[in-house]
This record gives sequence, C-alpha cells and structure tokens, in this order.
Amino acid sequence: MGRVALVTGSSRGLGAEIARRLAADGFAVAVNGIEVDETERVAASIRDAGLTASAFVADVTDPVGVERLVTEVERALGPIHALVLNATGPQPVMAMEQVGWPEHVAELDFFVKSPVLFGEWAVPRMRAGGGGRIVNIDSDVADRPPPGRSAYATAKSAQAGLTRAWAAELAADGITVNSVAPAFVPVERHDDVPAEERDRYLRDVPVGRMGRPEDVAHVVSFLVSEGAGFVTGQRIVVDGGRSLKN
Repeated sequence: MGRVALVTGSSRGLGAEIARRLAADGFAVAVNGIEVDETERVAASIRDAGLTASAFVADVTDPVGVERLVTEVERALGPIHALVLNATGPQPVMAMEQVGWPEHVAELDFFVKSPVLFGEWAVPRMRAGGGGRIVNIDSDVADRPPPGRSAYATAKSAQAGLTRAWAAELAADGITVNSVAPAFVPVERHDDVPAEERDRYLRDVPVGRMGRPEDVAHVVSFLVSEGAGFVTGQRIVVDGGRSLKN
C-alpha cells in the first residue's frame, strides 16, 4: 500500500486545501471533520480528480473518537505515515478580563489535548512502522497576539512547545515533528474580502499580495515528504514577511 496521510479538520478551508495537495502528492488521504456532508464532499472532490481519499467523521478532542479514527483509517487505507494536526474550534474575540479558565481550556482542547490523544494512538504505530511525519498547524498569532485573542495565543504557544518536545523525543524513531504557522489566509476568493480589510492586510505584508491556502499547503507538502527527513523541531512562519515589520 502507498503512503497514508490523515489531516484533521480537513472538511473545509485550509485543511481541505492541505488534503487536496497531499492527495496530489500521491498520498491516500483521510479527510476528517465533524459534519458528515462537508467531510464526504471534500473526499469526493479528491476522488473525482482521480486521487485517493476517504472521509472519516470524528471529534478529535474526544479520546474514544481519536482511537476509533486512527483504527478506522488504518483499516481502510493502511498505516498512517503523515499526521497533519489542523483541527480547530471557535475562536471568540474577548477582552482579557472576560476570558476565564473554561475559555482557555476550550482552545487547549484543540491545540494540546487533541495532539496528545493522537500521540497516544498514532505515534506508537508510526514507531512500529519505522517512522513518520507529524505537522502541527500553528499560527503567527502566537508571535503577534492581537487584542482579544489571549486564549488562542496561549494555546498556540503551548502547541509550539509540544512540537519541539516531541521532535526531540521522537527523532531517534525516524519521526519528524514540525509546525507551520500561517498568518491570516482568506479561504474565500480574494475578491470577496472587503476592500478596507484587504488594503490593511497588504500594507502589513512586504510581498505585496494576500496569502493563499495553497501557500500553506506547499509547506506542509514539503514537511511530510521523504526529502524532509533531516528537518525536525522547526516552526515555519508563512506570513509574506509580516513578521519582519515592527
């Protein structure tokens, strides 16, 4: 059987673009989401292109759901070689004094708890198979947190620490662990972004254009490739140079 990639939260948006790119790279892709119709639609669009994909509906913050997901993917497609942890949840904008521990936990569930659950079920299988690739989808918000995003920025910072710790521990097993940290990337057509928002974005990005989902998918594609076997513990920021500006 060929290489298998599981992309969590890939029933829409950036995750769907990553799933399509990895399928084009030759992976059999496990598309994951919590909405049956959306998840099936993305998997079907990949198959319509003559590529390999199956849909798997599961809540990746639920221990039972993660165990079942990993088992079902292996049964349907084969051992997981590449695990892309992209799933996310609501990201409310709230003033710091309104953000309590429950709001922090809600973000940590996606960006720390979910990876830990996959570490429990997927990593031993990767180790037994001789190696693999893990990519966390991070965010530049961890570096430049805007007002109202304290819980999200905190959870993303924790995710970055988890990436480095896993990379150090799993390197000897042939498992690389990296993260990709995009800036804001519109998933809709750029023409649909309000002009004021687009102009503000372009003033802040030295390359002079808006980011695209495929920009992020290209980087993920490299990190899960055979050619990235000497790259681990890295955090690649995909922001058009935004981080270069003070």
